[in-house]
Amino acid sequence: MKKMIDKYTYRVEWSEEDKVHLANCLEFPSLMAHGSTPEEALEQIKIVVAETVKWMKKEKESIPEPLGLKNYKGNLTLRVSPEIHKALAIKSAEQGISINQYILSKIA
Repeated sequence: MKKMIDKYTYRVEWSEEDKVHLANCLEFPSLMAHGSTPEEALEQIKIVVAETVKWMKKEKESIPEPLGLKNYKGNLTLRVSPEIHKALAIKSAEQGISINQYILSKIA
């Protein structure tokens, strides 16, 4: 399971309000962890994700596929390269919106 956990997409940022580094996993947007260093926050979110995946397996829940493992064909109304499609998927996931909504927000 450790190898799969390492394939998820993580983000760590500083929270001035909380005075800690906050980490999240884009494939599990409701999960968050914190730490006094970026490394600690990343370690903590990986623990949270691992426990969540373990629970989901036990409950026979559908486990999100890592964004980096998905096959991005680049099929949108607007044709883009797979790399751009992947980047759009990650950026829209960061904002918690669909790719379509993300693109519309950039061109509107």
